[in-house]
Amino acid sequence: MRVGIVGTGFMGRTHVAGWAATPAEIVGFVSKDEGTAVALQKQYGGQIYPDLASLLQDVDVVDICAPTHRHYEMVLQAAAAGKDIICEKPLARTLPQAKEMVEVCEKAGVKLLVAHVVRYFPEYAQAKAQVAANAIGQPAVIRLTRGTFQPKKAADNWFVDFEKSGGMMLDLMIHDFDYARWIAGDVVQVYAKSIGNNAPGAAVDHGLAILTHQNGAISHIEGSWAYPPPLFRTRLEIAGDNGWIQFDSEQMTAIKLHLHQQGDDSADVPIPGSPMLEDPYTTQIKAFYDHITNDAPVAVTAVDGYKALEIALAAIESAQTGKPVKIGEDLS
Repeated sequence: MRVGIVGTGFMGRTHVAGWAATPAEIVGFVSKDEGTAVALQKQYGGQIYPDLASLLQDVDVVDICAPTHRHYEMVLQAAAAGKDIICEKPLARTLPQAKEMVEVCEKAGVKLLVAHVVRYFPEYAQAKAQVAANAIGQPAVIRLTRGTFQPKKAADNWFVDFEKSGGMMLDLMIHDFDYARWIAGDVVQVYAKSIGNNAPGAAVDHGLAILTHQNGAISHIEGSWAYPPPLFRTRLEIAGDNGWIQFDSEQMTAIKLHLHQQGDDSADVPIPGSPMLEDPYTTQIKAFYDHITNDAPVAVTAVDGYKALEIALAAIESAQTGKPVKIGEDLS
């Protein structure tokens, strides 16, 4: 398997490290940042390509780690070339784009895998396995928290450009929207509030969303770009009619003080930690490799990526209008 990486920012560097743990050949990179591309080339080999079109001639799989607003055009280009595709989340910036991407890839007979990595974090995967084994009975209430700092790229910080990234709800909270749906099934209504919609241009954002699932379960989702670097805190609670599952990345017995600091050396883009010897991002890439090579089952599908986007966009609309938003079922 010959793999090419598009984008050599934080996620591109994370993905290529995962590919290096598989038998795949890393053919090369497409990037507008020559410095990071050269550094990855020196570390992993391959070559630097001027554009996606030239890369597609030499690969079997393209891994798209470009900004969200570029996913649509790149996925369609790769599908037209008959290449299997890994696409960072969120799948697209708009729902019509995502629907077309899924349909085009299906028609072209290529795999489209969306990197919703939370499904590969061991604590989240184990909680899902416990629910699937009926350990806590029927899930009724889910509470998920994901709090970190606003991405702080020194130049061209597309994360803070709402038209490009969709803001905190689409870029960060979508992880837990996807996980809630994985646990409790399809969502029929979303009601949300966020600082970003009440105070546009603020240096922080914080949002709350209530998801009503088709089976009657309720999910409370909290997301934040308001923590001081390098903090990244996650928390989950799943309550069923026969028990309760809890995980908190910050479990401690004493208070801990975190202050905002000037000139901190944290990464530009926040990433959650894991106590496991293998990085969950690598676990995810290995699963994608096995799926493409052996058609092994995979934890997340292109339709899952579409439906997570649908929930996130409904949350944004609700926060903007102050009203609950119904979700349709136009892609099975």
